[in-house]
Amino acid sequence: MTALDDFRAAARAWLPANLDRRGTAAPADPHTAEHVAEHRRIQRRLFDGGYAGITWPGEYGGRGLDAEYERAFQEEAADYVTPDFGILGVTTFGSCVPTMIRHATPVFLARHVPRVLRGEELWCQFFSEPAAGSDLAGVQTRATRADDGWRLDGAKIWSSLAHLADWGMCLARTNWDVPKHKGLTWFGVPTDAPGLTVRPIRQIGGSSEFCEEFLDAVAVPDTERIGEVDRGWSVTSTLLVFERGAGRPGATEAPDEPPALCPDLVDLAGRTGRLDDADVRRTLASTHVEDYVVAQLKARIATLSRLDRIDAGVAAYGKLGLAAATAARARAGLEIGGAAAVAWDPAEPGAGAAAHAFLESKKPAIAGGTEQMQRNGVAERVLGLPRERAVDVDLPFSDVLRRAREWPG
Repeated sequence: MTALDDFRAAARAWLPANLDRRGTAAPADPHTAEHVAEHRRIQRRLFDGGYAGITWPGEYGGRGLDAEYERAFQEEAADYVTPDFGILGVTTFGSCVPTMIRHATPVFLARHVPRVLRGEELWCQFFSEPAAGSDLAGVQTRATRADDGWRLDGAKIWSSLAHLADWGMCLARTNWDVPKHKGLTWFGVPTDAPGLTVRPIRQIGGSSEFCEEFLDAVAVPDTERIGEVDRGWSVTSTLLVFERGAGRPGATEAPDEPPALCPDLVDLAGRTGRLDDADVRRTLASTHVEDYVVAQLKARIATLSRLDRIDAGVAAYGKLGLAAATAARARAGLEIGGAAAVAWDPAEPGAGAAAHAFLESKKPAIAGGTEQMQRNGVAERVLGLPRERAVDVDLPFSDVLRRAREWPG
């Protein structure tokens, strides 16, 4: 037997003794404090068993193994209840910590990464601002030197599940007299820090996944700085690659056979008596193909990430593909369900899922940078097309703001 075979056999023996098998009930809502608390305990079980951070560095609590071991464990654990923190799990394990591992100091990593693996810390992103969304280099949250570190003042928005997170990875401006990309610095900020207010935002689908934050003289010690002072754009570039899906834990590089034919849409077609409708069958087939194409695209991006041959421009392909497929899939649900997709009995299991998916379907086209910004990145960074003329790239950021205030009209 190979070392991988031994690992798989050990996991197969460990799982039934430590985790519950998945039931047939609908998945729980990960947007509640109770759910998060329960899954922190499951995360701790994984850590104690040696199955948390399988590919993360051993000096910070991981196992330091290759991605094939992570995939092997996921395959063995497919029928068991594993930690599910919703989008907060994606930001913690898929974006924030991988970025920290590349840019933070060993002391910072030794303090935080083991706590993440034990389920004691979950991280969100204090990234976008009311006046700086897709143009992330335009952030105006101010970090001012203080005797014991830094003082942060400003506002953030669209932070996923910040009200359930323990820490936020915060981008702030530390130098206003250099061009906007050159005066940025990242900090770790506890979400219960004095002076920090976190407010959930009610969304069209009824949930409150996104939050806004207000920072009023929030004290942050320099030991919680991530990366070099004024060099935060390199950290941002790394985070954008991870945020767009490259290098996420356990990312499958080579999906084998396509999954089952759109189980949710097939079920919807069956409940509405339209499984034999030729148009519905064509819609099911085309949606299935698109799902598989997006999976293959994500796999290709994961491979490039492992080989360190990817940047935010290439990663944008994955986000564009996901945005288009999500919108098309949501439309397919309405087409298949017809009236039953927009009017239903609330007591019926899964009722309203198609309508909810449609209401939420534009999020991938906006969150993490709009489709237009992704297309710009592909055009300029991948295809080598001329950059759009920008008048604020080489000016000190303080001059950019002054000119904006003085702009007539």
